[in-house]
Amino acid sequence: MNAKLTWIKDRCPHWLPAVMLAACLAAAAGTVRAGDTTAAQQLERFSAQAATPGQAERGRIFFTSRHGGEWSCASCHGNPPTSAGKHASTGKPIAALAPAFNPQSFTDTAKVDKWFRRNCKDVAQRECTPTEKADVLAYLLGLMR
Repeated sequence: MNAKLTWIKDRCPHWLPAVMLAACLAAAAGTVRAGDTTAAQQLERFSAQAATPGQAERGRIFFTSRHGGEWSCASCHGNPPTSAGKHASTGKPIAALAPAFNPQSFTDTAKVDKWFRRNCKDVAQRECTPTEKADVLAYLLGLMR
């Protein structure tokens, strides 16, 4: 087995969906700068906190559903979130959320935590669980060009 495949095998858990292979390959190739994270690493983090892997279909349902409030995630980020959106009340532009369409998505852990906390409170009137975060990330990572 070549070194790159060995690196991926050792660092990407068996449950990691195949759609995240590109992120693992980018990390293996050294295209991720030191200190940066990837959306796949964020998914791993939330899946570990939830003790279960994220499920893309559950994430899609969560993303597109209203949770007792006026908005869903898709209200601002679009459905699917593969192009620029805009904030539902302010009209402020929002970059594409899906990592395949915006390589900067989910690369800063502090920002990921901040925006999940803020947006979940807007959409679900509470903080999202690690399982919900993992599901949404699994959905977003599955959206490919």
